[in-house]
Amino acid sequence: MKLEVAELTKLFPNYKGAAQDAITIRTIMTDTRKRAKQSLFVPIVGESHDAHQFMKGAIEQGATAALWQQDKPLPKLVPTDFPVFFVEDTTKALQQLAQYYLRKVDPIVVGVTGSNGKTTTKDMVAAVLATKYNTHKTQGNFNNHIGLPLTILSMDTSAEAVVLEMGMDRAGEISLLSLLAEPDYAIITNIGESHIENFGSREGIAKAKLEIRDGLKGVCIMDGDEPLLQDALLDEQTISCGFGEEADYVAVIEELLDEETSFTVNAVSYHLPMAGRHNVKNAAFVIALAEKLGIAKDGIQRGFEQIEVSAMRFEKHEGKNGSLLINDAYNASPTSMKAVIEIIRQLTSKTRKVLVLGDMFELGANSEQLHASVAEAVDEKIDAVYTIGNDSKQISEAVAAKQLGITTSHFTEKKALSHHIQSILTEDTVVLIKASRGMKLEELLEDLVN
Repeated sequence: MKLEVAELTKLFPNYKGAAQDAITIRTIMTDTRKRAKQSLFVPIVGESHDAHQFMKGAIEQGATAALWQQDKPLPKLVPTDFPVFFVEDTTKALQQLAQYYLRKVDPIVVGVTGSNGKTTTKDMVAAVLATKYNTHKTQGNFNNHIGLPLTILSMDTSAEAVVLEMGMDRAGEISLLSLLAEPDYAIITNIGESHIENFGSREGIAKAKLEIRDGLKGVCIMDGDEPLLQDALLDEQTISCGFGEEADYVAVIEELLDEETSFTVNAVSYHLPMAGRHNVKNAAFVIALAEKLGIAKDGIQRGFEQIEVSAMRFEKHEGKNGSLLINDAYNASPTSMKAVIEIIRQLTSKTRKVLVLGDMFELGANSEQLHASVAEAVDEKIDAVYTIGNDSKQISEAVAAKQLGITTSHFTEKKALSHHIQSILTEDTVVLIKASRGMKLEELLEDLVN
């Protein structure tokens, strides 16, 4: 990032201090516990905190200018020449600044949303685009009304493409992000059950995901196998990807292995260094986008080989006694949990397959039923299912009710679960750890890794 303080005077004309001086801003500071030289301090006001109280720390940590909510008194400790820009709302001002900077750098903008798979798809898109463009992408979970502007403002002025993940838990949030980023291309990976308690139904979730079109300049690429998106696919500015023959980009799986997948899209062969049927569809979205941008098959394949997947997405660890641990505990919904269980069922490198599944949050009144539905993905290829939490008990009970001879048990404490898992680890064992982020099941790894 590189901005001159004087540029901010056009956006925020109510200011004090040496705002017209040659002062460069190279980063945004929202956390005054971290050193950030030449930064713009943006004090965010949240439900339970107000960062305006940390102005002294911001200056000490390297801030050279600040945004400031105009109805709050400015501390006397602020130097008279320190540039301060007074705004009605610092979060909205951050969004306004991000949009200004995005337009200034003017990269190709790709927005990615969906109930499941949006982070992996974002990583795929970034890897493929990087074969042709200087590419910037969302890091971690910076995909909301604060994280997305910070992602944009962390972009180098030399960026030629930016891939922005767009998350939501309420209606209107994707619309805000889309209108801010004005994507040239958009991808909707799928419609699942995440945050369904805030939308009432999958239909409500689909409507909210389609908000990504509100600021869209070009084509929207979406799941052609999803019935709830069929009306949207009638729009001439949409491209469908799926396993069904009616899709614009038809994916066909040729071989699924533990570490890789061979498949075709519109009869063109590709190789993906990832497992899972759902990742093939994610790859199809990327192929459709890449072709729109003039990236040839060789470039697409080279990008697939260079994918850097975000943390806690099917993250593999060597466990005790030669076992394999798979940490997919970043988040979970019934759809994503079923998809990753399917990968475990298909693994050939380990013969004993154990599922450690925790609660999935924000599923509303149908939470118990939706948890129980996960059992649909469990068959005789799974040896044991251990659940932890509250509603996850419905999973183990539903599996037991299938009478397939699968060992099941429910735990209420991580220590007890960890101790039990340790006792069954062998060289032939693979353990999947999957739950919503709030369960923090990755903590189990501390006792299980080699």
